[in-house]
Formats: sequence, C-alpha cells, structure tokens
Amino acid sequence: MTDRQNISSNSPYEPIFGYSRAVRVGDQVFVAGTVAWGDDGEIVGIGDMYTQAKQTLRNIERALAAAGATMADVVRTRMFMTDVSRWSEVAKAHGEVFGEIRPAATGIEVKALVQPEFLVEIEVDAVIGTR
Repeated sequence: MTDRQNISSNSPYEPIFGYSRAVRVGDQVFVAGTVAWGDDGEIVGIGDMYTQAKQTLRNIERALAAAGATMADVVRTRMFMTDVSRWSEVAKAHGEVFGEIRPAATGIEVKALVQPEFLVEIEVDAVIGTR
C-alpha cells in the first residue's frame, strides 16, 4: 500500500471545501488549484494578472517542496484565467518558471473564481524524479 501525504497551506478555503493544497501518493504530487495568497493571508497583485500568476507559482513551489518535489518535477499545469485576452501575462510568468522544464499545459478561461479579486488559478501535477 502506498502512503498518502496531505499538505495544507494558508488558504481559508481548505477547511471549508475539505481539500488539501497538495497530495502526495508515491512519487506523484497533485497540487490543487492555487491562487495568489500572500504569506500575510492577503491577496497579492489585485488587478495584475502577471503578479498574481507569479505569486501563485511561488505558492505552488512551496507546496511541492513540502511534498518533497520541485518545479522541475512538474509534468502538467492547468491555468484558469478570468480574462483569456490577458493570457500573455500568465504565459510570461509560466514561461519564467517552466521555460526549460516544459510541462504539458492548458489555459482555460473561466467566468469567475471564488473571489472576484482572483484573476488566475493554477494547478499542477508532478512526478518526483522525472528531471
């Protein structure tokens, strides 16, 4: 039987929805949809999709590290944007992190996220040791 490790973050929604920021099972890590919460619990980059994407990716990196993974282990990303006409802002942040790693990636426009201040939400899947 493979052990399961749940990783939490500072999101106030985790206990409400009953989910974990990330779950590691064996060498796989699944990071839930993540947004631009700052360390202080406030939203980073209100109105700025690029800044929100950068903070979101930092939050994902922290979750991966807690699970024993790195960004280099990421094999899949999904980017949910409230305005796909601004995709280049998210693409820039994604490319700065994943330009050499090049995971499979999907960009999706959504009507809204949980709070209107959120412009982008990103989730990733990783397989440890695939560098």
